[in-house]
Amino acid sequence: MRRFKILHRTYYNFTGTVQLEPHALRLRPKEGHELRIESSTLDITPAATLRWHSDVEDNSVAIATFDTPTRQLVIESEIIIQQFNETPLDFLVDAYATNYPFAYDAEDAIVLAPYLLTAARPATDPLAQWVAKSWRAGEPIQTYALLQRLCVLINQTFAYQAREQPGVQRAVETLALGTGSCRDFANLFMEAARHLGLAARFVSGYLYAEPSAANYGSTHAWAEVFLPGAGWKGFDPTIGKLAGTDHTAVAVARLSESVPPVAGAFVGPPGASLDVGVWVTELAQA
Repeated sequence: MRRFKILHRTYYNFTGTVQLEPHALRLRPKEGHELRIESSTLDITPAATLRWHSDVEDNSVAIATFDTPTRQLVIESEIIIQQFNETPLDFLVDAYATNYPFAYDAEDAIVLAPYLLTAARPATDPLAQWVAKSWRAGEPIQTYALLQRLCVLINQTFAYQAREQPGVQRAVETLALGTGSCRDFANLFMEAARHLGLAARFVSGYLYAEPSAANYGSTHAWAEVFLPGAGWKGFDPTIGKLAGTDHTAVAVARLSESVPPVAGAFVGPPGASLDVGVWVTELAQA
């Protein structure tokens, strides 16, 4: 077991006094047999009333409502977690899905249908051409090996570029540009997996890593693929590795744009600046 402290600070500075509309906060990690929350605090200025609920993907969402006009919004989340996913490769895929290609069984396919939908693409499909670099029809390959090959290919052939702009690049945009952020790479991997007929979803969360060009204190994104017998397994194309104890998932979604950490609106003079800081620190075992 490993312990981490996650400090996530968000500052909005407005050009004048504004009235804040309700804000949706997705900052609480997803708990399960691989992750437990030891403690959690959420401080907001101006004071907010919080209403917690689980969305359709079972993500924890806090709806913050405000009464006090303000020129600044500060949201500070501090969470200590216990991570138990120390052997991410220790899983078994059902025999029928060990080798690619395979078809999900009928019952699973009904539930997984939304995660198999692919974006509309032109007749000459750049994504299909790119996927063909990793696997050609008829080549014997294990399903996990194919997914890991895609993950490594993104890591090795695309240049990481931090992007402050909101939104996620479409897969064809990332292919054309040859660059992207972690969320762009996650979306490309997700679309490639779906092109192969594999159910995939987007994951927003945190990554513990030494500061670098690809990790300077921010939220992180990767993708998960449903493997029968193993469940949802995370693949991080930004670093070319399977998701493990360094990864803390906060929210998952069928669409990459559906799970921003903070989403809301305000009424008042237009314009606002945003500053975000994220620090993930490993702690000694209690």
